[in-house]
Amino acid sequence: MKPTTARKTDKKIKCVIWDLDNTIWDGVLMEDQNVRLRDGVLDIIKELDKRGILQSISSKNEHEIAWRKIEEYGLGEYFLYPQINWNSKSSSIRSIVSSINIGLDTVAFIDDQAFEWEEVAFELPEVMCIDAGDLTGLLDMQEMKPKFITSDSKIRRQMYRSDIERNKLEENFTGPKEEFLASLGMVLAITKVTEDDLQRAEELTVRTNQLNTTGYTYSYEELDELRQSEDHLLLIMELNDKFGTYGKIGLVLIDCTVKGEWTLKLLLMSCRVMSRGIGSIIINHVLHMAKEHGVRLKAEFVKTDRNRMMYVTYKFSGFKEIDVQGDKVIFENDFSVLKSYPEYVKIELK
Repeated sequence: MKPTTARKTDKKIKCVIWDLDNTIWDGVLMEDQNVRLRDGVLDIIKELDKRGILQSISSKNEHEIAWRKIEEYGLGEYFLYPQINWNSKSSSIRSIVSSINIGLDTVAFIDDQAFEWEEVAFELPEVMCIDAGDLTGLLDMQEMKPKFITSDSKIRRQMYRSDIERNKLEENFTGPKEEFLASLGMVLAITKVTEDDLQRAEELTVRTNQLNTTGYTYSYEELDELRQSEDHLLLIMELNDKFGTYGKIGLVLIDCTVKGEWTLKLLLMSCRVMSRGIGSIIINHVLHMAKEHGVRLKAEFVKTDRNRMMYVTYKFSGFKEIDVQGDKVIFENDFSVLKSYPEYVKIELK
C-alpha cells in the first residue's frame, strides 16, 4: 500500500524529512552496519539542497551509530535538527518543524514502511508522505520545484546552520537581551526593490506565512510593476551579523495613491528574525518616513491561521483599529509611539 496525499498544485515543499533504513541506504543498520547508500539518493539530496529545500532525518535508530554512518557518507552537513531516536515519527517531525519554524503543510516525509506513513498521516495530515521505494520522480514533482532559485535559496541551509550557532550563543548568554543582540553586530539594510531583487521578493511573499500582515502574494510581474509605480513604495530588507548573512528577510509595500495618505499594504519578514526585534524596527522606519513626508499612515491587516503575531506587532507599535472591512482590519498610527532606532542594530538606508 502506498501513501495517498491530497495534492495542491501551488504547494511548495520547504523541508524534506528522510528515514534512514531502506530509504537513504539499503538495509537495516542495526542488523548490518555495512549498509550502502541507495543509488541516486546522494544526487537527490544535493539537488534539493541547491534548490533551497531544507532536509532533516526522522529515523528509529541508535543515534550515535546512525550519525557515524551518515558522516561516513559525508551527509551530516545536509541535515538540520535530525531526530534519530525511538520516538514516533510524527513526534520527531513535530520537533523538526518546531525547530525550523515552518508549517507542517510545507513538509514531505520519505519512508519505506506503510506503518510509518499511516502513523504520520493520522497524526499530521498536513504532511506529504512519500514512498521511499520509488524516488525516481521526486525531483520532477511540482512541489519540489521552486519557481526561482535565488541567491538566498542557494545558501539557505548555511543560513539555518548559522542560526543554530546564534541560538547556542543566546542560550548560554546570561546578560540582558539587549546586550546579547548588541553582541551580534547586526546591520539591517533597507533599500528600494530593484530588478535584481524581484525573484527573492516574490519568493518572500510565497514562502512567508506567519509573519505576514495580509497573506497577500505577488507575482514577479506584479512586483516589477509596483516597484516602478510612482504611487507605490516597495522596500526590501537584508540582515547581516558577525555569523554571516540572514539574506533578504523582509518586504514592505506602501500604497501612496491617496494624496496625503500612505497605506501599508504588506509587511512581512522571515521567521528567522522574529526574536531579533526586526519587525518593530521596520515598522519604526516606515513611521519615520511617513512623518517626514507629512502624511497619514494606515495599515491593512488580514487575519490568517498563522499571522496573529503581526497583529500584535502592529498594536505594540501604536497602530489603532479604525475600520473593519470584511476580514480586513484597517489600522492607523498617529505617531504618538514614535521611537528612535535601537542601538543594537546599525541601519543602512540605500
